[in-house]
Amino acid sequence: MRNPPTGQSGAERKRRKLVMAAAAGSIALGGAAVVVPSAFAEDDPVTTVLDDALGDTVELLPVDDELLGLVDVGEVTELTESLTYADDADVLKVTGPDAGYVKVHFERLLLNTGDFVTVSSPDGAESYRYEESLIDQWATSITGDTAIVELHRESGGGSSALGVLIDKAAYGFTEDEVDAIAQERADNARPEESICEGDEKRSSVCYRTSHPTIVDHAEPVARLLIDGTVLCTAFRVGEENRLLTNHHCFTETQEAQNTEVWFGYDCVACGTDITNAPVKVRGAEVLATSKSLDYTLFTVDDFERIEPFGFLQLSDRAARSGEAIYIPQHPAGRPTEIAIESSVDGGNCVVKHETYDGYVANSDISYYCDTEFGSSGSPVLSRETHEVIALHHFGGCPNSGVNVQLIQKEIGHLI
Repeated sequence: MRNPPTGQSGAERKRRKLVMAAAAGSIALGGAAVVVPSAFAEDDPVTTVLDDALGDTVELLPVDDELLGLVDVGEVTELTESLTYADDADVLKVTGPDAGYVKVHFERLLLNTGDFVTVSSPDGAESYRYEESLIDQWATSITGDTAIVELHRESGGGSSALGVLIDKAAYGFTEDEVDAIAQERADNARPEESICEGDEKRSSVCYRTSHPTIVDHAEPVARLLIDGTVLCTAFRVGEENRLLTNHHCFTETQEAQNTEVWFGYDCVACGTDITNAPVKVRGAEVLATSKSLDYTLFTVDDFERIEPFGFLQLSDRAARSGEAIYIPQHPAGRPTEIAIESSVDGGNCVVKHETYDGYVANSDISYYCDTEFGSSGSPVLSRETHEVIALHHFGGCPNSGVNVQLIQKEIGHLI
């Protein structure tokens, strides 16, 4: 149990149980950020950022893990499938009846120079090519219930040690199943739920005419699919190859490399479920992470493919109580939605408390903007400046995000 900041009723938020998730290769000591090397660069040192924004010693407060909003939206099934150079067949089909997506996992991918493997949808509309040898890595997901894996080689015959071994696949729940999970959580009406009174988020495209600048600032916001089944949100920050999400989403370079990052995943029109085809890239390297401030800064492969979606800037000033805000996000993994309105606040989403408890005392700001599981890692933006003032991470009504001034003090030199 802990006391809320001044002016915050103890009834406004259920006390949080401590989540101690130890991550190999990354440690947050006293809130210090840790720079994590590539999982395959064994000679690179792990470097700690010394100018910790929270001081030398920080007490982690109890956090209820319900508030973190991490929910599986698929299930992983063990497989024993292969396409080797000794086989006659070059194609195999991986199917999960009625699955929302199929994501195969390579236990091993070893190829001769010039050869490659593709993972595609049956109609070829979605296809991803793998030319480099890989160990213990997920392929990019294929929308629908079937993925076609094909080995492309210059000549027949060869060693059974070469080719692709598939040891498991993640099968996504259908859209209706994910909606049912979201509804079940909302119906529980517990204090930790993130939808505050009524759900007033709307698809981003619904604001294209009324709030075009806000919609433009939603474009750098990405959907994350982590390790095949877990959802979060992230956003591009600054002009370089830098993205920001929560520490409780992932912390290590290897986890980043098993994370899909979707840009441009939006509905084509207001009121329809038809979506644009997203640009899917893979996480590459974790540059810094902090348990205390619940952030992870990372890069992606194929950065040039996401550059056209633009970037957001972190604010260099403190949030103000009553300041109008909005949150672009991927709640429950859905196409981009934006929380702008809040009936709790009489209309607009606003900052409720400019200081609020997060993992540590007074690290957050709070608000009644609606969020859901999958929204972790979303930017909280000022409607005045369209700069990021907080990194959303907890539900609780009020919901809360980490003050980005604290984050910027630790990693501003990396952005």
